[in-house]
Amino acid sequence: MSDRRRGDVRRHTDVATVAALDIPTRPDPAAPLGSLAQSGATGRATGAGPGKARRRGRRNWQTRILGLCGVLGFLLVWQLMPALGLVNSAYMPTALDAIVRLGELIGLTGFWAAVAATMQQWLIGMVIAVLVAAALGFVIGSSAFLRRFTNSTIEFLRPVPSVALIPLAVLLFGVQTESAVMLIVYACIWQVLIQVLYGVADVDTVAMNTARSYGLGAVARLRYVVFPTALPYLMTGIRLASAVALILAITAQLIIGTEGLGREIALSQSGGNYVSMYALVLATGLLGVLINLVMRVVERKVLSWHSSIRTEVAK
Repeated sequence: MSDRRRGDVRRHTDVATVAALDIPTRPDPAAPLGSLAQSGATGRATGAGPGKARRRGRRNWQTRILGLCGVLGFLLVWQLMPALGLVNSAYMPTALDAIVRLGELIGLTGFWAAVAATMQQWLIGMVIAVLVAAALGFVIGSSAFLRRFTNSTIEFLRPVPSVALIPLAVLLFGVQTESAVMLIVYACIWQVLIQVLYGVADVDTVAMNTARSYGLGAVARLRYVVFPTALPYLMTGIRLASAVALILAITAQLIIGTEGLGREIALSQSGGNYVSMYALVLATGLLGVLINLVMRVVERKVLSWHSSIRTEVAK
C-alpha cells in the first residue's frame, strides 16, 4: 500500500533525485512535514552551494587582509621605535631603511650566492634527514620490540640541542658545508622520525589483519596499509623540519662561519653595517615564509586524496 493511501502526505525523494535538485530548491529539513520546503519545491541553499563558496572566499580574503595588517603593524612599530628615540637609531635603523637596503642587496650577485649556499645546505640536510628518519620510522614502528628497545634512546637524544654539537661538527668537518649539514640532519631527523612513529602506530589493526588474511606480504602491507596511514604524519614532519632546517643553517653560518646568509649577517654586524644586517635578517624571514608556503602546497598536492585536506578545502 502506498504512503499516500496510508495518509502520509510527505513526498519521498531518493538520494539521486535530491542530488539532482538545484541548490536553492533542496529540501529544507527544518520545514514542517508536508510543506513545500520539506518536499523540495523550495528551501534554503545547502552548504555546498554558491552562498557558502562566497562566504569561504570572503573568509580567505579576511584572513589575508588581517595577515597583511599584522605585517604592516609590525613594520610601523619598528619604524616608530628609532624615530621616537625609544632605541638608539645607530644600532637599530628604521624599517624603511632596512627595506630599501634589502632592495639594493637583491640586485647584487653576492647576495644571491649567499642565498644559494643557504638553500644548498638546507636541501642536502633535509633530504638526508627525511630519508634516514622515514626508513628508521617504518622499521622501528613496525616492531613492538624495536619500539620498546629504542624508546629510551630516542627520548634521551631528542632533547639535545643541535647547537651543542657545533664543537663536534667543527672538529669533524672544520668550517665547511658538512658542518652545517650535520647540524641540520640532527635537528630535523627527530621531527620526521617521531611523526612517522606516530603514523605507523595509528594503522588500523582491523585493516592490517584483513591484509594478512588476504595473503599480503610484509612489503605489500607496508605499501598498501601502513604507508597511506603514515603519509599525513610524514608530510607534517617534513613541513616542521623544513623550518628547523633553515634555522640551523643560519645558526651554523653565524657561529661556524660557513657560507650563506648567516655569515653575511655576522660580517655586517662585525663591520658595523647595521642597515645591511637588518636587511639580511629580513631576507632570512622572507626565505622562511617562502619555504613554508612551498611546503604547504606540496603537502596539499601529495595529500589531495586525504580527508583532512578535502575537509580543509571544503570549509
